Order: sequence, then C-alpha cells, then structure tokens
Amino acid sequence: MGSPSAWTAAAATAGGDAAILNATGYIVAAHKIELAAKVVGKVSWIGVEKGDKVGEGQALVRLEDDEYRAHLLEAQGRWNNLKAQLAELDHGSRPEEIAKAKADLAQARASLQNARVTLDRTRSLAGEGVLSKQALDDAQAKYDSAAASAASLEKAYELVNIGPRQEEIDAMRAQVRQAQGTVDYAQTQLDNTVIRAPISGTILERNVEKGEFVTTGFVGDKGAKGYVVSLADLNDLQVELDIGQNDFAKLDPRQAGIVTTDAYPDRKYKGCIEEIAPEANRQKATVQVKVKIAEPDDYLRPEMNASVAFVSNGVSSGKAVSQAKPHVDVPAAAVRDRGVFVVIDGKAVRRDAQALIGGEDIIVNPPADLKDGQRVRPKQS
Repeated sequence: MGSPSAWTAAAATAGGDAAILNATGYIVAAHKIELAAKVVGKVSWIGVEKGDKVGEGQALVRLEDDEYRAHLLEAQGRWNNLKAQLAELDHGSRPEEIAKAKADLAQARASLQNARVTLDRTRSLAGEGVLSKQALDDAQAKYDSAAASAASLEKAYELVNIGPRQEEIDAMRAQVRQAQGTVDYAQTQLDNTVIRAPISGTILERNVEKGEFVTTGFVGDKGAKGYVVSLADLNDLQVELDIGQNDFAKLDPRQAGIVTTDAYPDRKYKGCIEEIAPEANRQKATVQVKVKIAEPDDYLRPEMNASVAFVSNGVSSGKAVSQAKPHVDVPAAAVRDRGVFVVIDGKAVRRDAQALIGGEDIIVNPPADLKDGQRVRPKQS
C-alpha cells in the first residue's frame, strides 16, 4: 500500500513526566523454580494442580517410601546394638563377675596349696625309698598344673577389676558415631520422599502423574521425570524487554516506567529497571532489560505481552500506579471508531485510543481499507 502519514503521540504521565521511550516485551516470573526430587522413586501421591497457591514447606508430591523405611529400621537396629555394647564397656565389670573371678582364684590357690603339700610329702617318701620315682613325677606335674591355673585366674581377676581398656572404649564409641551417621542419612533419604515447596508461590506446571518414576539424574524425553512441578512467586514479576542499542543510552540503571498489557490496556503499573544484561545480543543489536513491577495483581500472568513507557524522571518503584491514565494528545483525523492505528515493526496495529501511553507512532488519516497487521511504510508529517 502507499505510505500513510505518521504522527508521534505526545504523552505525559499522571505526574507530568514525559515518556522518553516505549518498549514491548513479555511478563516473566523473577524466580521460576523447577522443583526436582532428591531421591529416586515412584510417585504415590500428588497434592497440587496447576494454578494452585502453596505455602513454604507444604507437601506437594510423595514418593513410595517402603524401601527407605526399611533402610532406616536396619540402620537404627545396628546403632542401638552398638550403643548397648558401648554402655557395657563404659560400666566395666559387674559385681557378680568380679565375685566369681575372686572365688575361682581362691579355689585355684587352695588347690595349689594342696598340690604343694602332696609334692613335699611325696618327695620325702621317695627319698626314703617308700614311693617310686613315678609317684614323685606325678605329684610334681599336679603341682605345676595347679600353679599355672592359679596364675591364670589371678590375671583374670585383675582384668575383671580393671575393666576394658580405653582403646576398646574409644573404638566402640567411633563405631557408634558411624552408625548414628548412617541413621541420619537414612532418615534424610526417607524425608526426601516428600517433596515440599521451598517458597510460597503458585504452581505453574505439574510434570508428573501418579505411578510415574522420578529420578535425580539425566532424563530422556520418554524416560523418568527430572522435576515434578514448577512454581514461582507471582508477587515478584518482571517485564523482559529487548532494547535496541540506539535507544539504550536513553535509559538509566534505575529508570522508572509505566507498564501496561495488551490484555488489560486500561490497567497501569509502576515499574523500575531492576536488571540489565551484562552483554548485548550481537545478532539482534539489543540489550536485555528487566523491569520490576512494583505491585502486581491477579490480572498479570507470566508470558503476557506487556509494554513499558519509560519516563524522564524517577518514579518510586515501591508503590503501584493508580488507575489514572496518562494524558495523550491524538489528532482527530487519526481516530476511527474510537481506535487508532499505530506503527509497530513496520505494521499497522489497531489500538484503543484510550489505551495509548505516549510515544507511539500513529497513522493520520488511515485509508479506509487499512487492516490490522497490514505492512506499511509510514512517512513522518
């Protein structure tokens, strides 16, 4: 078609600030979380649906836990057994054990004394020729055996009195600590079968069904699932914009702006630049900028189209914009059925005249056959 005349709409915000740059982009969640499982297992219960609001710590998904419970019981059993052995070593010998060792030693000493008397008598009689040499040898052997038994029981009695060595106690105490660590790990694994919300937010996507297998490793398209749900805090929204390098110099690091959406053009929100990409996009010749929306409401959704009219002087990002609209001057010849055509990326796009925020290139005296989305080559007038 021909080249319709274009006119740039002059605008002022409710506070009288002139729009210095208009940009379009998409609303995104500032922090989107894809929540994955820490253990592998099969889904046994799902407690949320897409769009549900959840609180921090709320249970979202449960995995089958029979195997993890069995591991925990096994670890607890070994831990309790080792603790009992350590207590026995710490307490030392029981009085009954000491008394028995003492009685055994007394009996051995009595037997030794009896063997000594018998040996002395046998030695005297053998010297007189009354008893044989064999009888003397037998008496000597019985005495030696009784002496060895008494010495052994004396050592045993001393050990019972002293109790276990400190090295044995320290070694057992180390085993108890190791077993306790195994119990703690098994308990953690069991707890991880319940997947909980790390923050308060809204469920954006539910990625699993009951009976599906989830894993902590690599995930194929048709294999086990790597994450179970995605969620975000929809009270923390941004507008993601690609600003042309020719326009980037117009903006300051904390530049304020007014945010509108195509879905609800009559609703305005205050915003402020919160993040600027550290490098430009060479192919698109743009720099990515993210504008924080001060007070988002339920009308805003991630991935919505959004426009930002940056203003010349600062606007506090701590308050939401009131519903007051900026004043925009539009030539009467540009209005058709309470709407106007604006030029965006070389195309004529129809907009409600009351939804203009200032800075748009408006087609004056649009041809009767001009259609929404039609490509145009405007000429300034």
